[in-house]
Amino acid sequence: MSVTGIDGLKKLLDDKIRLYNQPYFIDKDPIRIPHAFSKKQDIEISGLFAAILAWGNRTTIINNCNKLMDWMGHAPHDFILNHKDADLKPFVHFVHRTFNATDLLYFISLLQWHYKQHNSLEDAFVPSKKYTNDTVEDALIHFHNYFFSIEHPERTKKHISTPSRRSACKRINMYLRWMVRKDTSGVDFGIWNKIQPRQLVCPLDVHVARVAQRLGLLANNNSNWQNALQLTYHLREFNREDPAVYDFALFGLGMAERF
Repeated sequence: MSVTGIDGLKKLLDDKIRLYNQPYFIDKDPIRIPHAFSKKQDIEISGLFAAILAWGNRTTIINNCNKLMDWMGHAPHDFILNHKDADLKPFVHFVHRTFNATDLLYFISLLQWHYKQHNSLEDAFVPSKKYTNDTVEDALIHFHNYFFSIEHPERTKKHISTPSRRSACKRINMYLRWMVRKDTSGVDFGIWNKIQPRQLVCPLDVHVARVAQRLGLLANNNSNWQNALQLTYHLREFNREDPAVYDFALFGLGMAERF
């Protein structure tokens, strides 16, 4: 695959967006989990679990997320707010890679604590009426600190990444893409309004970093916060208002086409 100049690179990536930012993408991606719901809070909660568990084999990710939704009676918001201790019995044997029952039960308790005070999970990222920073970096740091502001297992902190630890924060940035981006393709939800698409940071993992380096968008293939920002700044040159849309192109090139 040969690409010449900035215009050639933009055309390649825009073509790949049109190919991968399509409803067929949903079926084999973790985003299919929140697409089973229409209520805003159900989308937020199921989407958070789908994003946090989104590492490893995608079939396993989807199956384990479906298991959680089954245990929640396919009404996650109602379950989070109103479950009794006995309802948690199935959850005590849950394991997905290093995410175990201790982590899961803390997530449930934190979400209950949050939704008893707030109507949306967006408030956990942005407590004010509007987010005005250049990127979501401070919103991610706030979310991490907020998420562990009540008594928590120390081990669970590894499952919510933060730029403060120089993590690329791939899964949380992907979750924000789902919640914030607004387009006509029907993949991302666009149900949050405090954060704008132009503030999103492109989700970066080893596959996207490899593709970005080969395309000259990154100097190396390190998956860290500095490179996530650097990639996003380059992508803003192609689409300032919606840089994260290129996640579809870079992911497709890396995973589907093995570029």
